[in-house]
Amino acid sequence: MKALLINGSPHSNGCTFTALKEVADTLEKNGVETEILQLGTKPVAGCIACGKCAKTGKCVFDDQVNDILPQLDTIDALVVGSPVYYAGPAGQLCAFLDRLFYCGGGKMAGKCAAAVVSCRRGGASAAFDRLNKYFTICSMNVVGSQYWNQVHGMTPGDVRADEEGLQTMRTLGQNMAFALKTMQAGKDAGVRAPVYEKKIPTNFIR
Repeated sequence: MKALLINGSPHSNGCTFTALKEVADTLEKNGVETEILQLGTKPVAGCIACGKCAKTGKCVFDDQVNDILPQLDTIDALVVGSPVYYAGPAGQLCAFLDRLFYCGGGKMAGKCAAAVVSCRRGGASAAFDRLNKYFTICSMNVVGSQYWNQVHGMTPGDVRADEEGLQTMRTLGQNMAFALKTMQAGKDAGVRAPVYEKKIPTNFIR
């Protein structure tokens, strides 16, 4: 079992990473392999709705989105972490996720997912809600914790002093490991994955 954790902060070892590392360490202690992906500081192109990915299976912008797409077949869980900017996730992360989920949304169904946000003071729940939208539109199994998955602080040291926030991260890791093991036990026992109907796309005109 493997979980991919995406750090959407431009700071590789900042507050968001500190929260994700707490989740990752707990997953590792529970037998789940982890990898933390750092988006970095380079600009991330937004989706231009060209539709090319439907034909080629990859995005026209050749960056980390295309690096991750092949990995979606080998990971069992996705944890997305972001700082809070104006009560929302980081823009580069949203651009990244828009393209990742548009290209690879068909591979997301049945995987476990969770969002983690880091903020100085406010806006965490709005950013948290925005990230969860990616998961719930793709039939993913959203894993919760003892509180909304947020930590507070201006520096990693502040976050490490947020005892409840870090405990929330550890509880998230425990819950996700349990969910993954439960799902694996079901598969081993012959429980079939859901078989979905063909999607019916509609709009509000017809």
